Amino acid sequence: MTNTEPLRPDLARELIALAEQAAARRAQRLRNELDAIQLGRGRHADHANAKVLRRILADHGCWPGHRLVGPDAARAAWSIALHSDDEPDFQRAAAVLLRRSVQADDAPAQHWVHLHDRVLINNRDAQEFGTQFILSAVGIELCPVREPTALDERRAGVGLPPTAVALEKVRARLASMKAGQDSPTVVLAGVA
Repeated sequence: MTNTEPLRPDLARELIALAEQAAARRAQRLRNELDAIQLGRGRHADHANAKVLRRILADHGCWPGHRLVGPDAARAAWSIALHSDDEPDFQRAAAVLLRRSVQADDAPAQHWVHLHDRVLINNRDAQEFGTQFILSAVGIELCPVREPTALDERRAGVGLPPTAVALEKVRARLASMKAGQDSPTVVLAGVA
């Protein structure tokens, strides 16, 4: 991946701003700070963010990776796609383009892995890399996984930590967000 100035800093600024606003809304939602109207506005904003990303994908014919928008904006684009759960066709298409970007060494493999798993879960299939969790009455749980005995081996192959380590990180992130101490770009894979 490159460390040079992105080709489209204007798109970078737009993607980062959208993702930051969305992350703040998701953090508020997890802290139960939003009423029904605000929740609806958040869903509308996620749809609008997906529309912006869809336009960028169409205009450029590729994923907005490091060369086009830089690493921070590429992460923002990933977050927008990850949270486009109401648009499964778009999410699948974004995953395909993101995978191509990873293969071209223009995006981190971990981004594709998370989006790929999200697409599988949203399609009611078992995920492959164990990146998607759900917040249930008993706490954070891993969504269904294909071939769970080989999960940590698959995770290691794409640079992810063992499942137990990831689960603890997600639990800690949720606890800090509920306390109002943190609002990361990606709230919780599989929860938001």
